[in-house]
Amino acid sequence: MRPRLKRYLLRVAIATVALGILVYIGWRLFEDPTNQMFGQAVVSGPSDIPLVALTYDDGPNPPYTDKILDVLKSEHAHATFFLVGRAVAQYPETVKRMVAEGNAVGNHTWDHVHLIVLRRAEMRSEMQRTDAAILSAAHIQPKIMRPPFGARDWRVMDEMRRLGYAVIMWSVPLPRDWEYPTALVIAHRIIPQVKDGSIIVLHDGNRGQLCAFRHLNPHICDRNQDIEATRLIIEALKAKGFGFVTIPELIARHKETKHKAVRGGE
Repeated sequence: MRPRLKRYLLRVAIATVALGILVYIGWRLFEDPTNQMFGQAVVSGPSDIPLVALTYDDGPNPPYTDKILDVLKSEHAHATFFLVGRAVAQYPETVKRMVAEGNAVGNHTWDHVHLIVLRRAEMRSEMQRTDAAILSAAHIQPKIMRPPFGARDWRVMDEMRRLGYAVIMWSVPLPRDWEYPTALVIAHRIIPQVKDGSIIVLHDGNRGQLCAFRHLNPHICDRNQDIEATRLIIEALKAKGFGFVTIPELIARHKETKHKAVRGGE
């Protein structure tokens, strides 16, 4: 091999490694759910109580969200749905049902935008438009939010604090259900990772896209695998002694546990 070609290939290899390192650092900084550098986010609940929180992002997305609600109801379990505003405005009855059946809802922005690229006024608009849609549909004002992609920085966290939200992340690695693996694969990626206080993320939609109204490929919004995965996860974790609570309930139990610890376990 010629020396010039060797030098070129070496530069390419170094550049590739450097790019990989930068991507990893960027992920660790802005999207790692456990990173608390930018401000306090909720990652999990009490570590000594067998409770878990099932959460769903990107909906509502009928008929898939409704079928997930059917599973939750039949299993006597509650979950938390982080809703995209444009989908809430289109499917208010599904949101109304969520709340009526004891589930919690949170804000996931109006159109699943990457918050760190927005100005503060744009962030506020994303959140307030979604809150207004949820209030109109279900007559409640969300106090929890999850940033799309989990992406946040100091500005995002500060603005969410000013708006009165608790920022909710997760503790169980994402099962990559957006890649359309089977329900069994999704369940197997989640169940072994669950511990006391775990927060699990599934998806009942795809970035709040309105497939039925915009004549998109139905496959984009297909969440059939998450419906069956929900049943498999609930049944397996129930067999292990876990109970299912909403995020607000998990936060309340965590505060209660810490309060008891401070007071000496009374």
